[in-house]
Amino acid sequence: MKVVFASTPDQEQRIARLIQKFYADIFPKYFTDEEIKEFESLKVLHTSTRHFEYFGTLREAYQVICGLETIYSILEMAEIHEKYEDMFSRNVEILERFELSFPFHFSQFSHEKEANTDTRFSVYTKAANEWLV
Repeated sequence: MKVVFASTPDQEQRIARLIQKFYADIFPKYFTDEEIKEFESLKVLHTSTRHFEYFGTLREAYQVICGLETIYSILEMAEIHEKYEDMFSRNVEILERFELSFPFHFSQFSHEKEANTDTRFSVYTKAANEWLV
């Protein structure tokens, strides 16, 4: 007999939040809004009920979470070094093993498209502040 622990709703929510962070924090640094909209239509990092059934055990859900967090951490660095390329590729393979589409290469993130992203606006980034009127 083998005992398997199912993934929890908290893990599923964590995965969804991490994916949202990619769209709000990472993609706007490197891609235009039109490109990001295309990613949505291509279902990049898209999850469905079937996905949560596919990585339905604790171990599998943690692999997906760790893969997402590792890639996110690498891409959030001020300077992305080539020494992280293998780690990036390994974690992309983990996501693809669980049928999460992440069709990017390390070289696409090796430099930001615009030098000053502080002044760049995107509909995908979170607002710096919000006013209720």
